[in-house]
Amino acid sequence: MKQLLRYASITILPVLLLSCGRQVEETKPVRKDVTETVFASGELEAEDTYNLTAQTEGYLEEINFERGDVIKAGQVLASVSNTENIINTQSADALYDIARANTAASAPLLQQALQAVQIARDKLQQDSVQMGRYQRLYSLNSIAKADYDNAVLQYNNSLSSYKSAVQAYRQQQQSAEQQLISNEAQKRISQVNRANNQVKAVVGGMVYQQLKQTGDFVRKGDVIAIIGSAGRLYAKVSVDETNIGKVKVGQQALVQLNTGKSKAYRGRVAEIYPAFDEATQSFFCKIVFDEEPDFKAAGTQLQSNIIIAEHKNALLIPRNYLDFGGRVRLKGEKEPVKVETGFVSNQWVEVKKGLDDNAVLITDNIASNKETVSDVGKQMR
Repeated sequence: MKQLLRYASITILPVLLLSCGRQVEETKPVRKDVTETVFASGELEAEDTYNLTAQTEGYLEEINFERGDVIKAGQVLASVSNTENIINTQSADALYDIARANTAASAPLLQQALQAVQIARDKLQQDSVQMGRYQRLYSLNSIAKADYDNAVLQYNNSLSSYKSAVQAYRQQQQSAEQQLISNEAQKRISQVNRANNQVKAVVGGMVYQQLKQTGDFVRKGDVIAIIGSAGRLYAKVSVDETNIGKVKVGQQALVQLNTGKSKAYRGRVAEIYPAFDEATQSFFCKIVFDEEPDFKAAGTQLQSNIIIAEHKNALLIPRNYLDFGGRVRLKGEKEPVKVETGFVSNQWVEVKKGLDDNAVLITDNIASNKETVSDVGKQMR
């Protein structure tokens, strides 16, 4: 955590005293309006970013875009050479045409099955007439019962054969239709695979990064480019787990790009991502800009200070005058005094209770104190 201290710089001149053969420094607290911030680093990202990926493998024959181009949804951005997809499509088309022809009434297999139905129907009609004639003769006692039973048996056999022939014809029709459905599906799949030879933009936007060149070999899933909303950038920053609890949506932030650290851009925290990132051991936050940065390139490294609190007229002492137990040494006092602190930075400590403006603090940490004094002008602004 870093703190920004506003308003005019001040100078604290230490007074060096000799005590028991050693040098002792002393100083007094100062009051300032203080802005407390959380430091976070990150990079520029585009809104609605997505990866343009290859959907088949092969060599990139063409790339029809450059970084910074504004593209439209459905626009062909690259072409992949995959002869196998073309051959499979041609084969699937031919098999589909054959399957469709096999469902026509004139298809050879259907004609053969239909002819078997007609033969069985003719035989059934003949046996039906024969059975009727034998039934009349038997009723007149002109033939034996065995002859009549044989005629009935012959009729039943013909009826069974006719039904089997009809069922075989229907099965042949169904098989031909199923094959047509299967070949139609394969045809569509092959058409999709062949269409994957062309890499198209999913949605419109701007090309922020180009990761492949003409002639590169790509596999399915390889990223060719990164595309996002045209001109709409935000800062994606990482905040360590000790400070993420202090960050809230809506808090203001100052962002500096590494490409131009002389200028800070104002923004605000728009989102705190709900998951901990194991790779960076931190949480991610999204900062949207109130004023667009002059340099607009996704991936630009940046640093930010998220303003988490304002301390008006805060009582401050140099950090090296406070020991690890939260105590300070006062001039004229034998024992250290316990103080209640607010924010603590590398250089400064806010004291809430235990000291007043007239207190005189002492320390013999000469090396640390010299560093603090030299940095006062930098920290108090």
